[in-house]
Amino acid sequence: MSGIISFLPFIAIIGVFYFFMMKPQKKAADEKKKMMDSLKKGDHIVTIGGLHGEVDEVNESDKTVSLDCDGIYLTFERAAIARILPSTPAEPVVSEVSLTKEEVSVDEATEEVVIEEDVLDVTKEDETK
Repeated sequence: MSGIISFLPFIAIIGVFYFFMMKPQKKAADEKKKMMDSLKKGDHIVTIGGLHGEVDEVNESDKTVSLDCDGIYLTFERAAIARILPSTPAEPVVSEVSLTKEEVSVDEATEEVVIEEDVLDVTKEDETK
């Protein structure tokens, strides 16, 4: 009985070691693998060396990636990719506004152009167009 009690602190240390060291590392490795599996042509990435580029080709058999860095094509191991940058949404398109002379005036004191407030009620068009 005393033998089991003397091993209990060692078992507790191993359990704490697992939950604080090994489990988060395994979770991070799984996330990195998921990121590498989702890599596709056109993704913008950053390598572990800090190089920014766009994926031109993913070679599954060699586990390499060809990057287009402003017209220069480089080949890297997939393990050299640090992260995939989020894609930037397209800028919203604002419709053109035509104004008449009655809607625009010039403040003579400051020489600034003043537009009536009800004319400035411009809404953004659908970003998918």
